[in-house]
Amino acid sequence: MESKKNEKHDLEKKRGLFIQIGLISALVFVFIALEWRSYETSAFDLGDLDMDDIEEEIIPITEREIKPPPPPPPIEELVIVEDEEEIEEEMEVEDMEVDEETEIEIIEEEEEIDEDQIFTIVEDPARFGGGDADLMNYVQKNIRYPQMARESGISGIVYVKFVVTKTGKVDQATVLRGIGGGCDREALRVVRGMPKWNPGRQRGKAVSVWFTLPVRFVLR
Repeated sequence: MESKKNEKHDLEKKRGLFIQIGLISALVFVFIALEWRSYETSAFDLGDLDMDDIEEEIIPITEREIKPPPPPPPIEELVIVEDEEEIEEEMEVEDMEVDEETEIEIIEEEEEIDEDQIFTIVEDPARFGGGDADLMNYVQKNIRYPQMARESGISGIVYVKFVVTKTGKVDQATVLRGIGGGCDREALRVVRGMPKWNPGRQRGKAVSVWFTLPVRFVLR
């Protein structure tokens, strides 16, 4: 006799599902068992703070020590000693009657002038000929524009410093500030070839004086 099974109630087909459910359940129980922790609980009583048991701390009061002022310095006695030494030299003053006709003569000592000193400023400055106009005319007539400066387009002012001696001669000529291109040498040549000047004077005496001359070079 053949046994008839209902295919809907066949458990063999659902065996894999049951296995998966069983594995998942086992893993869940294992995880819970590993993560389970127990804590001991105990009650703590902090108690009450009894303020009566705390002794009051007494802070001693400190007083600032007042030091007595230092004693005053000793007073030195001023002793007056009579002069026993006599003054040997005495100034004799003559009694003079002064009236409107009395003449008082004041003698001034003259300042000595060092003849070798070179002055910068004097009472009567050194002068070329009749003055600055003659000096400019002399420079313009004797100056020659250097060819090198002309070709290079150099122009400007050369400052020459020199001494006018007490005899009126030009000496120690040097270039204070030049422009190059042969202009410096040309300015020195003109200054050194100057005729004699009228020397400067200090208190009426001829003295040596420093002088600075600007020589202008202009291209035209």
